[in-house]
Amino acid sequence: MSQNSSTFLDELVDAARGCFALLTGNRQAPTHFDFSQRGLIGSFIAFVIASALGAYGSQVFGIQSPPGAATQALILGGVLFLIQLAVSYLVLRQMGRLDGFVPFLVADNWATFFTSILSLGLLLLGLPADVVIIAIGIVVIIVEINIARLIVTLPPLQIAMFIVAQLVGSAIGLLLLGGMVAPAAA
Repeated sequence: MSQNSSTFLDELVDAARGCFALLTGNRQAPTHFDFSQRGLIGSFIAFVIASALGAYGSQVFGIQSPPGAATQALILGGVLFLIQLAVSYLVLRQMGRLDGFVPFLVADNWATFFTSILSLGLLLLGLPADVVIIAIGIVVIIVEINIARLIVTLPPLQIAMFIVAQLVGSAIGLLLLGGMVAPAAA
């Protein structure tokens, strides 16, 4: 486990190392994250920043978006985050592995932060949105599997159950929320 970093910037640098380790499958990934209460709060701050970057980042750099898209992105991101929290908690509880919930949350929040920066960077490079979505999707799947494997230390079958439960929960959330937001936007 990472030592308690003295500043948010120190924690951010350590988490960047941890996320890179997760992306590459390095077994030392857990040593870069702070799983204490302070680390959990820092990861929530990173998640909030990531949400703002995802919603408003492209507009800051002059990429136009439809009116209300940023607010819709914030609402959708928040609801999906809550669904992911609930599904992760329930699945880990069912597996008898609630001890892995906070470490999962810390690593996942930081991974969200860095994938938001990566996706914004790819968009600013002028890559088509479809290419960015596919690239980020591949990165997210690799990182999520490695969070379940290296951070939560689940065996292969439980990793599959954990990932599938999150995907199904998110898909249901998107369908339900998409059905509610689309009529309101019209």
